[in-house]
Amino acid sequence: MNKCKICNKESKLISKVLSICLNCIRNYPNEALKIAREAHKISREKYELPIEPPKEGIECKLCANKCKIPINSKGFCGLVKNENNSLKRIIEPNKGLLEYYLDPLPTNCVADWVCPGCTGKGYPKYSYCNGPEIGYYNLAIFYCACNLDCLFCQNWFYREELKELNSVVSNEELLKTINQKVSCICFFGGDPAPQMVHALSFANLALENKKGILRVCWETNGLMNKKFLEKAVEISLISGGNIKFDIKAYDKVLYKVLTGVDNKQLFKNIKIAAKRFEEREEVPLVVASTLVIPGYIDEEEIRKIAKFLAKINPKIPYRLLAFYPHYLMNDLPPTSKEHMMKCYYAAKQELENVSIGNYWLLGNYY
Repeated sequence: MNKCKICNKESKLISKVLSICLNCIRNYPNEALKIAREAHKISREKYELPIEPPKEGIECKLCANKCKIPINSKGFCGLVKNENNSLKRIIEPNKGLLEYYLDPLPTNCVADWVCPGCTGKGYPKYSYCNGPEIGYYNLAIFYCACNLDCLFCQNWFYREELKELNSVVSNEELLKTINQKVSCICFFGGDPAPQMVHALSFANLALENKKGILRVCWETNGLMNKKFLEKAVEISLISGGNIKFDIKAYDKVLYKVLTGVDNKQLFKNIKIAAKRFEEREEVPLVVASTLVIPGYIDEEEIRKIAKFLAKINPKIPYRLLAFYPHYLMNDLPPTSKEHMMKCYYAAKQELENVSIGNYWLLGNYY
């Protein structure tokens, strides 16, 4: 049992690193944000990263954080530094800080119940098979940086690579992995948002050199530069890929408590991408997902996200993901079946296509 620092409530659904309950996050936002900042301080200082997006210095416009970086300091993502009053970027169009591998299809993709590689949707234009593309591969490109600081991060290990900068990979090396059995590319991480200059460059290069089907997908927190997003949408629309928006939370205070940054641009970007949803309904262009975190993401939060999506287009596929204890919120239990089903029915009231992912992680009770 952990105790909330505001109301003194004790519960195993309160994470020790935060020590704030959901009710107090909603009712006492200023106090909650102040306490949460200490949790992000623990997360960030270990990897020599700013506690929050800096606000005094030269502005970086690579993502929605728009860090203003002081001299001899880093941006929030850790990939940009102000050296002698000039921004130095580690990442360029022809190289990225990343890891990659070939993932056999069908794979455990956030959009696996609606994507061509796992279902055959869009066959024969966007898929080689009228069903799962068995024998084909996804080139999975995992970016070792992020513009969020999720205290529950499921892929927290990228921070080690970011600190050492040992995984810089050239476009030439990546291109060599694409053969006739590679039918899709997925940029994820971390997040592609801080490295969109590289992602867009490689996506275009791969499509120029590939004969046959090659879908391009993005799994992202959505906090990318608007111009980069528009280019990504165009590439995915043409190639048969999709953009998977990971919506951590709808409430702006809860989002910042959990991730350390604001979510304003996320919802603007979803609207931008979803404007083109109906141009290709056989393979959904936009997919959304949310990690159902015990004690923090409840059916009320899911209902707000689903209503937001439904106002844009009720056909947008929405996946609910089971939480497993990770990173600094590793003292919470896995999502229970009861909790997940409450969230599922809340989303189904608003949207036509709701799915539960990684259901094997679900627990029986809290």
